[in-house]
Amino acid sequence: MPLRPKFITFDCYGTLTNFQMGPVARAHFAGRVPEARIEAFLRDFTAYRLDEVLGAWKPYAEVLENAIRRSCAKHGIACEPGDGRVFYDAIPGWGPHADVPAPLTRVAKEFPLVILSNAMDEQIHHNVALLEAPFHAVFTAEQAQAYKPRMQAFEYMLGQLNARPEELLHVSSSFRYDLMTAHDLGIRDKAWVNRAHEPRGNAFYGFHEIPDIGGLPGLLGL
Repeated sequence: MPLRPKFITFDCYGTLTNFQMGPVARAHFAGRVPEARIEAFLRDFTAYRLDEVLGAWKPYAEVLENAIRRSCAKHGIACEPGDGRVFYDAIPGWGPHADVPAPLTRVAKEFPLVILSNAMDEQIHHNVALLEAPFHAVFTAEQAQAYKPRMQAFEYMLGQLNARPEELLHVSSSFRYDLMTAHDLGIRDKAWVNRAHEPRGNAFYGFHEIPDIGGLPGLLGL
């Protein structure tokens, strides 16, 4: 049976917006990080970003500064003032994956679309505008004073929507940031967008797998 949620909620960066932390890091650290070590450096930068958002909320610029400083320290690389800011300033210019605008616009004609993102208010609206689809609401970690995967971020969204977990379809390319917490909060309907930046999650979490956003209308019977 097709899914018929009251709201479809989305992760933004990575799921809808083409997440470019890796390419930005490769360009910015060219000459400082040897090519033979860049993949390990990027893996650590990814891990430290996750670690930085698990505690009390702080501005995302600090998340990035701390994560890149810790990555540099682990690899014995000099960290210069403003290294984290390079990533922060790049984010608003990132556009959608090619598969996003057309099916998202189609789905928006039938369902209210919502974003829950680990972003600052000053960043997110630039990226949302590039998605070319209308959104009912856009919620940020800044508003929630908590980053995903913390439950507080999802609880803020549910409260703002005056919705129950079972009324949502949550769509994300990340189990660690989104779908595991969604499961724990009782969001029954979940779609994993297989962007190949995370391994396939355990079936325990109960999700529909789609290769890209082009697969979303089919889940909804459109």
